[in-house]
Amino acid sequence: MPAFCIILLTFNEERNLGACLDSLQGLDAPLFVVDSFSTDGTLAMLDQRGVPYVQHVFENYARQRNWAQEVCPFDTPWVLHLDAGERLTPELVRWLQTEFHPESAVDGYMFSRRTHFLGRWIRYGGHYPNYHLRLFRRTHGRCEDKAYDQHFVCDGATQHLPPGIDIIDTVCDTLYQFTQSHARWALYEAIETVGGQMQQGEVEARLGGTPIEQKRWLKQRVFQRSPLFVRALLYYLYRYLLRGGFRDGAPGLIFHFLQGFWFRFLIDANVWELRRAVRESGQSLGDVVRERYKF
Repeated sequence: MPAFCIILLTFNEERNLGACLDSLQGLDAPLFVVDSFSTDGTLAMLDQRGVPYVQHVFENYARQRNWAQEVCPFDTPWVLHLDAGERLTPELVRWLQTEFHPESAVDGYMFSRRTHFLGRWIRYGGHYPNYHLRLFRRTHGRCEDKAYDQHFVCDGATQHLPPGIDIIDTVCDTLYQFTQSHARWALYEAIETVGGQMQQGEVEARLGGTPIEQKRWLKQRVFQRSPLFVRALLYYLYRYLLRGGFRDGAPGLIFHFLQGFWFRFLIDANVWELRRAVRESGQSLGDVVRERYKF
């Protein structure tokens, strides 16, 4: 029996799916695809390649990933989670083929994610290496229930592998797609903030912990305690100037500005708007959200 299976999420990914599937060639691992009712050529591509799939209504990434892991028909002890916009580097494939030992004392592995944006690898601005837990024992791991910035968690020992053994993330096909999706996530995070129910998630915030725990500590203990609006500007300047994001060229300028400043500023603007709406209307946050956004 194979040591691990691969769980792949898809939704309108015909432009990226081929590269993702090609990158999995040579791996002795069954593939389980969960599609969120794609309307483009994604399903035809899966059919053409003989890849079986099921469809499930998408609520958020965490619930979709956990549902997929729960119903996955392959009874392998380990699971590797991917999105269709991602692919494995040859180094990661080689590591999985020759160096991954499923009986080791480790319960989960973290890989760095290479962000590819507008045809360029975003290497600076503190964006690489950027570790994510994706391979873990099936009985020890799951995705934390957060609307945005969710990570997989593992009840056991984890290890992060050296840069180079990476997952490549193409981020988006167009700037329109990027801004549309981030506008939605900005609203979700603002609703949690205004409601005083910001989901802290299951990743422990520790400055001296794993790379994921360090990142969560900086977000919760530094960024979220800083003033609205100002923090977005400071974060962008930190990334673009102090951490060398300018070295990523024109695509880097666009990426660091949109993801590091515009997105964070939009979250704060939504927080400001929601607080004002609650104050002026006298309604509850839930009523305001239902009336304005039909949630």
